[in-house]
Amino acid sequence: MRINLSPPLTGGRAFTVGLVTAWYSSNIGVLLLNKYLLSNYGFRYPIFLTMCHMTACSLLSYIGIMWMKIVPMQVVKSGVQLRNITILSLVFCLSVVGGNVSLRYLPVSFNQAVGATTPFFTALFAYIVSVTREAWIVYFTLLPVVTGVIIASGGEPSFHLFGFFMCISATAARAFKSVLQDILLSNEGQKLNPMNLLLYMAPITVLLLLPVTLYMEPNVVRITYDLAVEDKKIVWYLVFNSALSYFVNLTNFLVTKHMGALTMQVLGNVKGVVAVVVSILIFQNPVSVSGMFGYTLTVVGAILYNEAKKRNSNKT
Repeated sequence: MRINLSPPLTGGRAFTVGLVTAWYSSNIGVLLLNKYLLSNYGFRYPIFLTMCHMTACSLLSYIGIMWMKIVPMQVVKSGVQLRNITILSLVFCLSVVGGNVSLRYLPVSFNQAVGATTPFFTALFAYIVSVTREAWIVYFTLLPVVTGVIIASGGEPSFHLFGFFMCISATAARAFKSVLQDILLSNEGQKLNPMNLLLYMAPITVLLLLPVTLYMEPNVVRITYDLAVEDKKIVWYLVFNSALSYFVNLTNFLVTKHMGALTMQVLGNVKGVVAVVVSILIFQNPVSVSGMFGYTLTVVGAILYNEAKKRNSNKT
């Protein structure tokens, strides 16, 4: 049976709520499980973990398209389209690996505070890629976004410079990915169904990560095998985490297609608030008053940015 993801089906309120809920649940679940594996459990191999994620995305996308016929198969139509998919894969590698590495050194709450600056980088890359110039009020609202992270950094008890660098790099890469992703999912000449985009992107990502994994995390397969012999739970952790990452990426693409890159980033900030609260309850990491103030300021700035951009768009 083929499921039609055409506008009449995807335009309803129930679909929107369900889509955002699925994205929130899978995203927060992967984030917390990544933190547990890389920090608390002691599985310190973020690049290999990312490669496991993308391997699952490759297999599950293929099954969904070729066997289950959820959506029709689409072919890459041009070299430009293939180039953009490859760039998207490379940027995705940087965003996920950077985010996973940062979780080894930073608590989830601070990781999400830095991630809330994504609208700043989204505006920057939107201007660079498509020369999209916004009104001055739109850029003005980015000041509390950046200021909030500066305050949160100074008030973070568990601040780690390398972890912060990896986190801010991952945030910038994630913003660039959302801009390029929006082009691939919306441009008539390059439009791909979200599942097809993931089908093409995931194997390229695995190929990009393989040599990096072998160089930076040697013997990780043997180490994982030996660990699995001692504790079989690690196998289930990796399998479940990898499968959940597929739903994160699929719902991420669907949210971008259905609501646009900017709205997705604002929804991501709300998701970040939920993730912060849940992570503090689970991991009991210390949080300072200034750190929470900085994070709140960043989220408020991101919301103001969205409203200013929306009003500016309506005027034009």
